[in-house]
Amino acid sequence: MKKTRYILIFVLLSIVIISFIPFGSEQSIRYIDRGTSEIKTEKVAGEFWLKWLYNNPVGKASLEALVKRKIISDYYGKMMDKPESKEKIAGFVKQFNINLQEAQKQNFENFNDFFTRKLKPEARKIDTNKNVIISPADGKVLAYSNISKQDFIVKSYKFNLETFLNDKKLAEKYKSGSLIIIRLCPVDYHRYHFPFTGNVLSVRDIDGDYYSVSPFAIKKKIEIICQNKRRITELKAEVNNKEMIYAEVGATMVGSIVDTYQQKAFNKADEKGYFKFGGSTIVLIFQKGDITIDKDLLKNTAKSLETSVKMGERIAVFNL
Repeated sequence: MKKTRYILIFVLLSIVIISFIPFGSEQSIRYIDRGTSEIKTEKVAGEFWLKWLYNNPVGKASLEALVKRKIISDYYGKMMDKPESKEKIAGFVKQFNINLQEAQKQNFENFNDFFTRKLKPEARKIDTNKNVIISPADGKVLAYSNISKQDFIVKSYKFNLETFLNDKKLAEKYKSGSLIIIRLCPVDYHRYHFPFTGNVLSVRDIDGDYYSVSPFAIKKKIEIICQNKRRITELKAEVNNKEMIYAEVGATMVGSIVDTYQQKAFNKADEKGYFKFGGSTIVLIFQKGDITIDKDLLKNTAKSLETSVKMGERIAVFNL
């Protein structure tokens, strides 16, 4: 209890201090609406705090000393499990224009119950073509046809596959492969699904920090995605027996990564699990030559723009 009390005191002092320290302006997060091809500006939950943490000197100190640590995300996650947290739901739904008519229920026990809500089967259209790879979640996509040759979000930074997988042999297997990153922000549907029909080969957790995965954060600390806690699952596709990596990446205020599937065999769009409160990310890695990523995703990524997608949409195809 003493440790928690000290943490809260530190946070309160930081709040007071930032009132007097300017931290400059950052550009808003822009993305491509896939349905309309329009460039839109993302409405970010906690935008002020994200900018402060990654741009203000006091914020950066708080981030390294406190916010990135598991104890903070665990603590906040538990707060969102409490019955009184449901009082936050109505304001959140209104502020971010969330369509609760898609959900299987409209009354929730707490904020995490709302946050991890299931959708009605008809809420998402699934591309059932056998060689099509669908988005496993609602979110915003960055896509790279060759991990080793293309810059990752920020010029001159290459995605470090060996660090991300924490496995030299596995990294060699996927060297020069394709990479698809789906970023889920707090306002998104937070259950994730299998992108094709196949089997689970292996599962492994890698401990790490809990930095935010928002572009505000990544553009300031690009190596974040290889430092955060992550779960690495290797899958095999039924259509052509090709193997790939499916990884869930934790982030600030993510209470936990919860897998819900019960059997190693799965069908396309079956639920794989969910994230509790917070923004988070799914990373898909394929071996060289195994897939062709949709052109619009590659084109937008080359312009440093994410593309909004819904679970079930086509994002790539297997090269049969």
